[in-house]
Parts: sequence; C-alpha cells; structure tokens
Amino acid sequence: MSHIRPMFTIQKSLQHAKHALTLLGLTCGVMAHVQAQGQAPAVQPRLADAIIVVVNNEVITRYDFLERYKMIEARLQSQGGNLPPREQLQRQLLERMIVERAQLQQAKETGIKIDDTMLDRAMSRIAEQNKLSMPEFRKRLEEDGLVYSKFRNEIRDEMAIQRLREREVDNRVQVSDVEIDAYMAAHNAPAATAPQELHIAQILIRVPENATQQQLADSKRRADEVVAQLNAGADFTKLATVYSDGTDGLTGGELGWRSADRLPQLFVDATANLQDGQIAPIVKSGNGFHILKLLGRRTQSVLRAQDGGAAGAAAPAVAAVKQTHASHILIKVNQVVSAAEARRKLLELKQRLDNKAATFEELAKLYSNDFSAAKGGDLGWIYPGDTVPEFERAMDALPIGQVSEPIESPFGYHLILVTERKSDDVSQERQRMIARQAIREQKVEEATQDWLRQVRDRAYVEYRLDDQQ
Repeated sequence: MSHIRPMFTIQKSLQHAKHALTLLGLTCGVMAHVQAQGQAPAVQPRLADAIIVVVNNEVITRYDFLERYKMIEARLQSQGGNLPPREQLQRQLLERMIVERAQLQQAKETGIKIDDTMLDRAMSRIAEQNKLSMPEFRKRLEEDGLVYSKFRNEIRDEMAIQRLREREVDNRVQVSDVEIDAYMAAHNAPAATAPQELHIAQILIRVPENATQQQLADSKRRADEVVAQLNAGADFTKLATVYSDGTDGLTGGELGWRSADRLPQLFVDATANLQDGQIAPIVKSGNGFHILKLLGRRTQSVLRAQDGGAAGAAAPAVAAVKQTHASHILIKVNQVVSAAEARRKLLELKQRLDNKAATFEELAKLYSNDFSAAKGGDLGWIYPGDTVPEFERAMDALPIGQVSEPIESPFGYHLILVTERKSDDVSQERQRMIARQAIREQKVEEATQDWLRQVRDRAYVEYRLDDQQ
C-alpha cells in the first residue's frame, strides 16, 4: 500500500502506548467517579474527540476507544470475578482496534464493500439465532445499552473483515493429494487410539515479522512473566484478556472443542501428557510464544476399523458410521412468522399426519421453507455431523416411520420423519473429503495468524494522545 510508512520500533511504540493508556485510565477513572456521584461528566469536546492513535491514514479517537472499552468492561463484569488491571486491559483493546482498523483499510482499498441488502440479511440471521423478530431484536439491543445503528455498522465491519480474510487467506490455501495421502496414513489407527477432541485455551505473545534477537527475548520474557502469574494462581481467562495477542484474547483465549487433526500439531504435542486444567510448557511457533491450557479432552464417536489391503501396504482407515435417511418440514422464523406461529403451524400439520389426512411428502411440498420442499422434504442419507446438533439429536431418537414433535433449531422449527437407517463404511471419496477439510482448516488457522501479524507489522502506527495535552 503506497501510503504506508515504516512502523515505529516496538520499544518506542510500547512507550507511547503505555503513556497514552495511562492518560486514558485517568480519564475513565474520573468519568466513573463523577457518574458515581450522580453528576454529568464534564468532559470538554476537545478531549472527547482527541486522537489516540493514527493507523496508516486514519485515526482512532478517544471517544471510539471509550465506547468500545465500556462494552468490554461490562461483558467481563457480567462474567464475575475481578477485572484485569485497567491499563493492561486498555492496552489489549487498543491493539485489537489497531489491527481491525488496518484490516478495514485494506478491505476498502481492495474494493470490498458490504451493501445494505447483504447487511440486512446478516442482521436477520442474527435475530433468528436469538429467537427474536427484528423489532424485538432492536429493542433488546437498546435495553442492553447498544445503539442499533452502531451495532449495525460493527456487523458491516465484521463482514468486510471476513471477506478480506477469505480472499487473502482462505482462498489461497491449497491441499495437495500428497498431503491427503499422508494424513490418511497417519490416521490409520486402531480403536485403541480413537480420534480425540481437545478443548484448549491459549495466550499468544506475538513476535514481529523478521524479529530481532532483542525482540524475541522481550517476547519470551513477557511469556515467562505470564506463566509465573499462572503458577501463582492467576486466572487464565483474565490473563488472556490482558496479554494475549491472538484474535481470541478478549474472549479468554478459548479455541473451543476441536479434533486433534484440526489443531496445529505443536498444540497437540504440547498438551499430549496434560491433565484437564494443566498448563503446557511455552511453545514457540512462527507467530510467537504460545501458553496453552488444556480445558478438556474427549473421544470422538466415530469408530474406526481396519480394511484389508495388499500385503505390506498400509491399509486405509475405514470409518463405520450410522447413516439416517430422513425428511423434514421446515417453518422458518422471521419478521413475518414468529417462533410461536411456526410451532403452532407444525402442530397442525402433525395432527393432519396423525389423522392420515395427508402424506408427509404432500405437506412438505406445500409448506416446507427450504430446498427439500420440491422433493417432498427428502434430505437423503445423513451422516453424523451433517446437520445441526438439535436436529441430529431429535432425528437419532426417532423410531423409523414416526414423525417428531416440532423441533427447534437455528433455522426455525422442523417436523422430522426417519424412513431408514443403516450402518455402513464411509466411502473412500468421503474419507478423502474429510481429510482435505481437516488439513485445510489447520492450514487456514495457521495462515490467518501469520497474515494478521503481517497486517499489524506493515501498518504505520503513531500514538498521539500525548500531543493533545
């Protein structure tokens, strides 16, 4: 990008950031004290609009920062426990905002635009996932102290960043047949070593691209300090909020449940001998130093068996899984149809089915709100994991030939009919597809972290709050 100038040295940037955030901490403290006394905050317009940081050719103002900080602080308070030190939390949030601003600038420069139609659809999906109509959703935001227009703009920014990441990272990740062959050979394991899922949290202490020995040493010392606090009994979630440079830092560093093959191998190796709740020794990667905590471990439900092969050749792993042939009738919940109305409509349809007044196929063609309607609701053969958990649990519990009660999912309400079940080996083609997806997810995760580091390191960042005094 032609307007980007060389970045400040890390040491100088941190000095300016610390000074800027100290002043911000004083501002926040004064505001909190005045509000506690029941008085209106006497903040001059010049201070409210002061520039904190210049990011390339744009700025982050004090007002922008304080608005975001209040949201983060409220969320952490709702989780209970003691808040991290104000200055450290502010430093973490400011770094997050700098990286976001740099990404949004790159998205704009490369022509990525989220129009109102796309945004409206996204807002509707969020409302549906919260089981609310759009008017109810807007009211709920206002009750939580959020301005609807501001929330809408934040969703637009998130969508733009996601599009940028898809183009700059996801679409450039390739998986070769050689990698798939190696993956399948490596996962050709007997039932005694069944696939596992891990629940890991991390604190990432990032190092700059082309870091000097001094910068590496500084980052390692910072990681050691975090580990020392953990060993002294500090809360991992709070420290992740304060120190982690990862995208998951402000949410406590949790990566969620992932199968081992969808995690970086160094994470799997580092946590291999840990018990739940234990911290792994510091791990070094190209992105920096990782402090990992194992939150849980569980065995996946797919059972693997050995298929016969030529003598001396590696036998391909075959997964014996239960498949279900099912149909459904879906009534979506939206601005027009409420959850109660969707459920009531399906109860009426089920009564007609129970009374033999119509067939499932006939009603699905007339009333179902998805692509399967044209096929009488037929979803074909379904593998475990092909549908959302709510649907799968209800489907698995149904006897063959019986219609379910209305089942709620993120898509709306369903009537489900199971017509057949079978236990079969996963085809070679599907095994390779699963392997390709697992390899790709792992490579995308690693590539995303590397790309974010590059975005940050290549951005011109200047801390300016001290110029306002």
